[in-house]
Amino acid sequence: MPEFTAQDVKRLRDATGAGMMDAKRALTETGGDEEKAAAWLREKGLGKAAERADRENVQGAVAAASNDGAAALVELKSETDFVAKSPDFLALANELAQLVLDKGEAAVEEKSTALDDLKIKLKENIAVGRVVRFDAAPGNALDVYLHQPSGPPSLNGVLVEVEGGTKELAHSVALHISFARPSVLARDEFTAEEIDKERELVLAETKNEGKPEQAWPKIVEGKLNGWFKRTPGGALLDQPYVHDEKQSVQQAVGDAKVVRFAQIEVGG
Repeated sequence: MPEFTAQDVKRLRDATGAGMMDAKRALTETGGDEEKAAAWLREKGLGKAAERADRENVQGAVAAASNDGAAALVELKSETDFVAKSPDFLALANELAQLVLDKGEAAVEEKSTALDDLKIKLKENIAVGRVVRFDAAPGNALDVYLHQPSGPPSLNGVLVEVEGGTKELAHSVALHISFARPSVLARDEFTAEEIDKERELVLAETKNEGKPEQAWPKIVEGKLNGWFKRTPGGALLDQPYVHDEKQSVQQAVGDAKVVRFAQIEVGG
């Protein structure tokens, strides 16, 4: 293993504009020779890739992988939807999802070299975004859903774990989440500050509507309940169920319990 110091890495980074891991790799590949390492970086195009790191990347794809007891979602970000639809980009996204399923969320680091190579090949600022993995408790149902109405890439992925319910129920709730985009599972997960802020806003609104003062508390609570149910952004269990809007999600799942959910939406 060639020997080089942190100062060597910093000096190479300053000279080439490459990232820290790329500079380390270059020194490793060239036996610690800084001149050869700089040439190696230029040859690989990694100095230019570093220049692209500040460019906005709000396009991309969400990939998923699952087995009987676990599921994973990974967001891979790009600058354009053209690149997000490319076979190499989608292949890496799927590889990352499978890796997270097999080894955990931190395992995405194992694909750092492949990510660098893709940045060079596709000439865009490509980066791993949000990563999430669920391990279902024994007996719980787990569903992973990718919404892709017009084919890959998927821009919207959902994980749901349900206790005391079927996989079909978990899938039904996942479909709801993909459309309704709740921000929390239950209303008690909103902070007191968030609720107080909304209460102040709806109280001011109610006053401006000229409603009688004695009616304000009831009107405010009604509007606050509507805020909990809002789509998007409300509490999942309070939202009107997209499959039957006459009932809430809580009513629709009955005796089952939605344990947790996660949603990753490109650009969200």
